[in-house]
Amino acid sequence: MAKLSRVDIWHHIEDIPADLDASVITIGVFDGVHRGHRTLISAATQRARVLGVPSILVTFNPHPLAVLRPEKMPPLLGTVAQRANLVKNLGVDHMLAMNFTANLSQLSPEDFFVSIIKDKLKAKVVVVGENFTFGYKAAGNTETLKKLGEDYGIEIRVLELLAEDQTIVSSSVIRKALAEGDVRRAKWGLGREFSVSGDVVRGAGRGGKELGYPTANLYFPDSIALPEDGVYAGWLQITSAAPIDGDMVAGVRYPAAISVGHNPTFGDQRRSVESFVLDRQADLYGHSVTVEFVDRIRGMVKFSGMEELLEAIAKDVEATREILRVDEPRKH
Repeated sequence: MAKLSRVDIWHHIEDIPADLDASVITIGVFDGVHRGHRTLISAATQRARVLGVPSILVTFNPHPLAVLRPEKMPPLLGTVAQRANLVKNLGVDHMLAMNFTANLSQLSPEDFFVSIIKDKLKAKVVVVGENFTFGYKAAGNTETLKKLGEDYGIEIRVLELLAEDQTIVSSSVIRKALAEGDVRRAKWGLGREFSVSGDVVRGAGRGGKELGYPTANLYFPDSIALPEDGVYAGWLQITSAAPIDGDMVAGVRYPAAISVGHNPTFGDQRRSVESFVLDRQADLYGHSVTVEFVDRIRGMVKFSGMEELLEAIAKDVEATREILRVDEPRKH
């Protein structure tokens, strides 16, 4: 067995090393890498360890619906880079973020199986969920996959979908929870707090100058799902390695009051994610951060004036302390 160098993401079929001679793969979109996905990943990595071969997660970029039915495309629970970081922490050796094109969608189930799964990925075992489909117009299902596995001598493992309280853990259930502002329900599906990552950019500058609550304004792709507009308690973590001007350090989760959505008081048009980090002073402009949502405090409200807004923000900060169980620092 040829030893492969560790690769974070293969973006194209051509990126697969020529000396790959065996693997265990799991295939799907894996949007959000939720608890159901992790059962597939765990089965694949365990089987790979037994066989002494690499485990490979095969996903698609862009999302197939973005190519086939863009009007049906849902907001995503994370970027491909976030997906890669999550699966890497789950023990996956390599990830193929296959470029999904109209041409790829035209492959028949057997052509996809032979040309990619068998010939390119050299799969010895394929792990999928029971709702898996593949090939032109999703003509192939798990029965098709099992038959092809028998024909070509490849082990096929089909796992039942993870369900609790008669609810299947799925990306759509998590998206619905976010749309309702129920970030605790989203955590149930994800197995972790829902988070949004991006770079801190210049905002309107009102938070620090006018309100006395400086916020980190997060830039994120428009394709990413957000919780319903409102104010949330959560955490902010700096993920970039550049020096930080202030009393924060990278890799530490800091308590934060997080505002999501249009700001009706000031007539803002674009949805934003702004985080006020409690009890810290740092210039985060240009840094990469991840914001995690723990619980919803309130919906978005249009206030009559600055005094009413400031009173609400002070209450939001106190609610954040209570939810996260963070004490106010002592004054010396």
